[in-house]
Amino acid sequence: MIELQKHHIVIIGGGPGGYEAALAGRQLGAEVTLIERQGIGGNAVLTDVVPSKTLIATAEAARRVTHASSLGVRFSFAGQQIKPKIEVDLGAVNQRLLDLAEEQSSDMLETLMEAGVRIIHGSGRLDGNHHVIVEVEGQKPERLEAKTVIVAVGAHPRTLPDAAPDGERIFNWTQLYKLQELPEHMIVVGSGVTGAEFASAYSHLGAEVSLISSRSTVLPGNDADAAAVIEHVFRANGINIYSESRAAKVVNTGDGVEVTLADGKIVKGSHCLMAVGGIPNTAGLGLEEAGVALNETGHIIVNKVARTSRANVYAVGDCSTSLPLASVSAMQGRTAVFHTMGDVAAPTQIRNVASNVFTAPEIASVGWSEQDIKDKKVSGYVEKIDLATNPRAKMQGVEEGFIKLICSTGGTVIGGVVVAPRASDLIYPIAVAIENRLTVDELANTFTVYPSLSGSISDAARALHQPVD
Repeated sequence: MIELQKHHIVIIGGGPGGYEAALAGRQLGAEVTLIERQGIGGNAVLTDVVPSKTLIATAEAARRVTHASSLGVRFSFAGQQIKPKIEVDLGAVNQRLLDLAEEQSSDMLETLMEAGVRIIHGSGRLDGNHHVIVEVEGQKPERLEAKTVIVAVGAHPRTLPDAAPDGERIFNWTQLYKLQELPEHMIVVGSGVTGAEFASAYSHLGAEVSLISSRSTVLPGNDADAAAVIEHVFRANGINIYSESRAAKVVNTGDGVEVTLADGKIVKGSHCLMAVGGIPNTAGLGLEEAGVALNETGHIIVNKVARTSRANVYAVGDCSTSLPLASVSAMQGRTAVFHTMGDVAAPTQIRNVASNVFTAPEIASVGWSEQDIKDKKVSGYVEKIDLATNPRAKMQGVEEGFIKLICSTGGTVIGGVVVAPRASDLIYPIAVAIENRLTVDELANTFTVYPSLSGSISDAARALHQPVD
């Protein structure tokens, strides 16, 4: 009897997309080789999502302590009331988050090994569209034949010519975790998601923070009402916001930094974080030589099942033209494998993807936006419920935030925005409604707990009910 050759999938990159693709491949019976040069989990686990969100969780704990008095909680020592002063051991905080990242990476590695994935600690590049050259330090390059190649190499922080990170006073977001002491004055260049999240975190940890924004508002591209709430909170917390300002140069002065703006103004601080976007790690992978099309920014062009211009080559995650989110990368990884293996592969609907900004409060959004309705890209109605009217929010001392629900003219839920503590959790029922094309009436008729923040989702849905003619 002739033994049929297994479908060999070679995955370059072990971040969320590569990891999920590897597990899906083994689940469907494929032979899987995964090549990763840094560590399983990639940047998302080791230097980006896991560490940054752990830092943010610590900042949130500090924020709760400082705001406890507003809930009637008093601190005392030997019978004498004292005002709590937050002192952060940043070295210990950073060590904890790095340990957590390593632990998560180790858990993922163990899972892959148990699933039977061959793991190579090295780098890979395409040699044509059916072969991958693997390079491991100190070893002769290995040439692997693959029926399917999945590229999941991620991205790295973008740098500006006159503001190169040095890891001492000027940082990108992968270098911050070397800090042993809380910066006296952190200047954050860039007011997108990364910049806003770190500005929020360092402010709550007790640092003075200045935010350099090239736009008129923070978080450009997000829901306008949500961005306005965050900017109000930032200013109320003492964050200095330089709107419509561009950083022309950043200099390490030895005992601090000087950020020169395009208009000549100089902002002085102790440290500077450059949060000015990312660049895909697609250079030197042999992609164009293999006929894989890239766009002008170097991202790999993919369709809704993560397929590239070459039929057997797929690309997932931040190196592709899809949304740069770990959740999307993971979904793409599974979808790519299902598609190449002939299983059911549902195309990724980007508009149904829920995203979150981990500021305090958080911003979560999914589906069509209110701006889309104003721009007449879609017809529908919007209902906004301020959390100031929510009983659970009052109990918790939540003063800022809202639930915004969007439906089509026919009453189908098509979008939503949540600005609240744990918005990343509260957005889920709205995302489920959108994915399953539920109506506002169906959402409103689903029981919520009283009292709960999610009750405002039901309130918004009821407000959007259209009476029968």
